[in-house]
Order: sequence, then C-alpha cells, then structure tokens
Amino acid sequence: MEVKKNPSADVGRNSSLYFAVGLNIMLLLTYFGFEYKTYDKTLSESDILMLSEQLEEDIPITNIEITPPPPPPKTVVTEAIQVVEDVAEIEETVLESTEIGQDDVIQEVVAVDDVEVEEVEEDIEVPFAVIERVPTFPGCSGNNDELRACFQRKITEHLQKNFRYPEVAEELGITGKVYVFFLIDKNGNITKVKSRGPDRHLETEAERIIKILPKMIPGKQRDRNVGVPYSIPINFQLRGN
Repeated sequence: MEVKKNPSADVGRNSSLYFAVGLNIMLLLTYFGFEYKTYDKTLSESDILMLSEQLEEDIPITNIEITPPPPPPKTVVTEAIQVVEDVAEIEETVLESTEIGQDDVIQEVVAVDDVEVEEVEEDIEVPFAVIERVPTFPGCSGNNDELRACFQRKITEHLQKNFRYPEVAEELGITGKVYVFFLIDKNGNITKVKSRGPDRHLETEAERIIKILPKMIPGKQRDRNVGVPYSIPINFQLRGN
C-alpha cells in the first residue's frame, strides 16, 4: 500500500529558509552585544549652605599721636658798616706793552756769520745688487765681481761651520726655511738682524749665526761708506726627511 503525503504538511520543506533567517538574527544580536557600551555612573551630591546671619568683626581704631618737631631757633644777623676815610694816596702802576709793532725799530742785528750750521750726516742704504763697491768679507780681495762671489762663498762657509740644529725643534721634528735680513752698516758691523720662518726656535738659531759674522769692510757708493742690506735663506732640514 503506497503512503501518500500532503505537501502542505511537510515540515522540512522550508527548513533552509528558516535556518538562514535564524542565523542572520543571531549574528545581528551578537553584533549588538559586542557594540553595546556601558558607562560607570558616579553619584554626586550638592548641598546649599544658607547663612541666616552675617558675622561682622569690629576692628578697633588706634590713634597715633605724633609730636611735631620744635621750631628752628631764630638767628639775628646784625650788619655793621664801617666807613674808612681815605688818608693815603695810592699811585697807579702803568704796565707797558711788550708787543712789537711795525713802527718799532730792532736795534740788535744778528750777522749771518754768527749762525752755526751743523751738518747732519744721513745714513744711506744701498742694495747689495747695485752698490758700486760691495762690503768686503775678511779674506776676500779682487774687483767688485770677485768680492761679490767671495762674499757669498764666505757666508755659506760661515753658516755650515756654525750651524747647530735647535734641540727642541729636532725633538718635535720641526723643519722649514728661515729668511734672515740684516744690515752691514757704514762701519762694517752687522746690525738690524731680523728673521721670518715657520718656528721661533729656528728663527732664533738663524739670527744667532748671523750675529756672529765678523766685522767687514763697509760698502762704498761714490767713495762714501754706506749701509748695505742683505738677506739670505737658511734651510733647516733633519736627516732622513
């Protein structure tokens, strides 16, 4: 016997629809549950203070009595006028002017022969390269060109003989070239020694060597002794550099 079912009585006919609707409702409730926020409530009380009476404090008034200073003493000034009679005559002193005018005559005449004129000899300096007669180093002779070459050779020998490297500069490894400037004056002496270099110790040593140069025969310009400036470089270099 075949069992016949009524289609309107089938319970599982719309089960998928119901499941989907229920699932959406649950998701919506879950979302609202997570998004719901609560806040702490604080209790506050406010009271109103009513003053029925106003308190007033009486401040006593203090009177300070100040004694005024005494008045200044009265000073009585008495003026006495004494009349002195003229009993002696006073002679007035007339001051004569010491200025000389155009009408005054000068009686003292100074002759020209009475005025002494002192000639002042000027110190002339002529460069070494253009002087007529160069300074003569002791031991040199010949003409001007020979004296010039001998002078330079003797200066070089003097530097090599008296050269001494400064200990401080040697310990610090200081090297360099020092330019020394000096003047051979009209008497043949070495003066006005100056130097310029990379270190003060090297400059001091270079000046020392130049200052011990011997006295020379001064240079001449027009048969007149003149000063001759001269400059020379001294190279300070350590061995191995």
